[in-house]
Amino acid sequence: MTNSILPEILNSGKENSTAISIPDKFNVSYSELKALVSETSEKLNDFGTINEKPIVIVLRNNAEFIISFLGVTNTNSIAAPLNPEFTDEEFKFYLDDIQPSLVITTDDHKVINEARSKNIPVCIISYSDKKLSLSFEGKLSGNNDTNKPTNNNSCLFLHTSGTTSRPKGVPLKHKNLLKSLDNIVNTYELSEQDIAMVVMPLFHVHGLIGVALSTLASGGEIVIPEKFSASAFWKIQKDFNATWYSAVPTIHQILLLRAEDDNAPKKSFRLIRSCSAALAPSVLEDLEKRFGAPVLEAYGMTEASHQMSSNPLPPNKRKAGSVGIPTGVDINIMSMESIGKMLNSGEIGEVVIKGENVTSGYHNNQEANDDSYIDGWFRTGDQGFIDADGYLNLTGRIKELINRGGEKISPLEVDSILINHPSVNEAVCFAHPDEKYGEVVHAALVTNSEVSENEIQEFCSKSLASFKVPEKIHFAEKLPRTATGKIQRRNVAKFFS
Repeated sequence: MTNSILPEILNSGKENSTAISIPDKFNVSYSELKALVSETSEKLNDFGTINEKPIVIVLRNNAEFIISFLGVTNTNSIAAPLNPEFTDEEFKFYLDDIQPSLVITTDDHKVINEARSKNIPVCIISYSDKKLSLSFEGKLSGNNDTNKPTNNNSCLFLHTSGTTSRPKGVPLKHKNLLKSLDNIVNTYELSEQDIAMVVMPLFHVHGLIGVALSTLASGGEIVIPEKFSASAFWKIQKDFNATWYSAVPTIHQILLLRAEDDNAPKKSFRLIRSCSAALAPSVLEDLEKRFGAPVLEAYGMTEASHQMSSNPLPPNKRKAGSVGIPTGVDINIMSMESIGKMLNSGEIGEVVIKGENVTSGYHNNQEANDDSYIDGWFRTGDQGFIDADGYLNLTGRIKELINRGGEKISPLEVDSILINHPSVNEAVCFAHPDEKYGEVVHAALVTNSEVSENEIQEFCSKSLASFKVPEKIHFAEKLPRTATGKIQRRNVAKFFS
């Protein structure tokens, strides 16, 4: 059966099968979840919903998030999840930018004060003892519209992570998300037998679409701890017999470093997925050896409703250092000198995409839209090439390339060499202003043993041309990260400048 709007994915699961498990608390069956979603959307409509007007959701990873998210998408409003750890200033910015009709949160969250100051109504949600509670404060400002959405309605509003500029609003339609979910389910052959551990935040496409909704769309079960805890990870995996998880490289590395101390099993998952940042080939190989599961690196972005490509399941070939083959999405490489011209296999250029999962355009940002779409292709801002086997290889963000006296250096290339040093746990290189060359390479490292700058540079010189070797090494106990665990080079550069 073809789904026309997002909440219909719940028809994929058997009525009495578990849809959501909250460790040490409770579980929710598919029939219960459908009833909760229906109850939520009815109460939202009773309070008042406005066609294509966002409703902000500020919740941690829990059952309430899934219930409220699907409840909102069952109305004609748009769900706009925000990071519950935002500062007051960040909440001010996003509430001003989104202009929501309502904020859904918990009874003690600081976003309530920001919403009140802007006369935005608030809904307090809680779910316990099989009972759902929604209480409303304030009054709808606009005309109530209780029409059901269509697949061409927007249902999710997110912001880009702002890697190279101010965050841009990205509206995604029901049909965008449903196509993306279908692509993910097919790529990993997800079924009702699968149990996914949700370790990424649900306010981000990786956790929400890449894991939670795709598993529900396959009729499987999602296990949602409130937050990622390395010390509790393997106990939860064992208690629920989880078959897969997806995370950023940082989380994979943490689990790998603790594996012996945590007595991690030698074999457990059907697959391990990595996305949202580059995974060093050496880390991928170590993960596969230690955890006895294929590690599949994927490529996703908000504007594409998450996934665009992925390494395939065995027995198909998976390539370390590659983000795999297109997954229901057209991918091409465009010349960076001659915009609109597509390149041949092996040639490096800008990655461009086309597909039903791709957003129709940024919110109120015509300049960005004019710059982002070329002859129907969406420009990702990533540089890469497609090899002879059709596998996509990323070489960096175009705006993050280091220009040393005219020589363009991919920071990913330098990262991958640095991480191979036995003393290095994490490595990020970045451009540093230089009077002579314009920019030179600097690197920030987290190490596991004592090592000198000179030793690191000598190690790099065996694999890199001299102009690519970092001229300065910054040693740190930890690197600055976004809320989703991503490392943004501009933030690292700013931190160590």
